Amino acid sequence: MIKKGEMTMSDVQKAVTTCSTLLKADISEQECEKLSAAFQLQKLAAADILLREDEQDDTLYIIMDGDVVATRDAGGGEDVTLHHLKAGDIAGAMGFVDGSRHSATLRAVNDAHVLTLHRDALESMIDEHPRLVYKMMKMIVRSVHQTLIRMNQQFVEMNNYIMKEHGRY
Repeated sequence: MIKKGEMTMSDVQKAVTTCSTLLKADISEQECEKLSAAFQLQKLAAADILLREDEQDDTLYIIMDGDVVATRDAGGGEDVTLHHLKAGDIAGAMGFVDGSRHSATLRAVNDAHVLTLHRDALESMIDEHPRLVYKMMKMIVRSVHQTLIRMNQQFVEMNNYIMKEHGRY
C-alpha cells in the first residue's frame, strides 16, 4: 500500500544524505536541508505502482531504498522490463520539468521508500534560493544524461548482437 506523509527526523537525515549524494557535493548541508523540507516521503510495498506509463504528473521521484522496476507495455498484455532502479536513481524527470507523459510504469519489487518533489514546491524556491533550484535542475539534467548514455550503450550492444548473430538487414 502506498503511503505518503510527513518525514520523521530520521527520514529528513536520509533525504539530506540522498540529496548531497545526488548533487555530487555541489550543495551545502544547509541548502540540502532547505530542499529536503520540500520533499515528501512515499512508502511502497512490493508490487505497488509508483507511476503508470502514459499518465502525467509534475512529480520528481528519488529512490531512497528498495528496488523499483521500470516496465513498458509490449502489447498483448505483456510488459518488457527496461531498467531496475535502485537507491539514488531518479524517475519522472521529464514530467517534472515539462509535464510530459511517463514513458514507463514503475513498480516496487520489494518494500521501498521514495522521496517525491512536486514542481510547484521547487518553483516556490526560485526567488529566495535561485542557486539551489539551479543545482537541483543541474542534477536532473545529469541524471537524464546518464540515462541517455546507458540507453545508447544498450542500443550499440543490441545492434552488435543482431549484426553478428543474424547478419546485416
